[in-house]
Amino acid sequence: MAEKEKDNKEEAAEESKPKGPPKSLFREYFESLTVTLVMALFGMTFILQAVTVPTGSMQNTILIGDYLIVNKFIFNPGGNPIPLLPMREIERGDIIVFKYPGNSVRPDTDRARGLVKYQLNYVKRVIGLPGEKVEFKNNQVYINDQPLPEHRIIGEAQVKDGALETKEFEERQPDQEWNVYYHEDTMDAVRSGMKLPTRQYNFAVEGKPMIVPPNSFFCMGDARDDSDDGRGWGFVPRELIIGRAMFVYWSCDRGASNGSMLGCLTHPRLDRIGKFVK
Repeated sequence: MAEKEKDNKEEAAEESKPKGPPKSLFREYFESLTVTLVMALFGMTFILQAVTVPTGSMQNTILIGDYLIVNKFIFNPGGNPIPLLPMREIERGDIIVFKYPGNSVRPDTDRARGLVKYQLNYVKRVIGLPGEKVEFKNNQVYINDQPLPEHRIIGEAQVKDGALETKEFEERQPDQEWNVYYHEDTMDAVRSGMKLPTRQYNFAVEGKPMIVPPNSFFCMGDARDDSDDGRGWGFVPRELIIGRAMFVYWSCDRGASNGSMLGCLTHPRLDRIGKFVK
């Protein structure tokens, strides 16, 4: 009994001994910062990415000066689902961020504009899925010879407070899930029965319907008369897609800020912050 009590006292004494020198305040902050940076780096590499919008091809859905968080994890890699993970296929209507695929038909236009394929991030809406027939004519998209239900709005090039000045062209129908914007002169031409010229485009326009290749997508901007999109340079291979635009984490008036970062901080659009992209 005495030996057992002695052993218990020795164990208690061992447990009461300090395991090492206490951590300094600097060390605790350093370790916390290191863990935070590692987690942030992992997240920005595999899950989320921040991008900015420099052009107006998606006005009014996304404004020039919007800073977006992109979900890089939502789409099945290569179309193959990973069990137990919240992933899905790319769907029509998704607003995606991808590497610019380049204009394979007229590469001289890329050189003239200073564009280098795979170097720029583009933001567009998915319109055509693999295997579908796509044709754009008279300000209307046709999928497999059927009109795509989009709510068409007149949005002029003039911008007020970062957004296009708009007015209704047609009443929204229940199956029209998103808005697209056209200039008033082109919509007037359509209403009068005129055929709009398409010689500035190379893909999937009137008289040149195209089938979306396997593992690729046809994408367009929502500001249809001001968008550099698939009509000009073609299809987006799946491997160039970074992810789906989720929400605006910061937005500023680029015109008022003269394009400077400091000006962007002093001219925020507070009503845009936290806005989900859809």
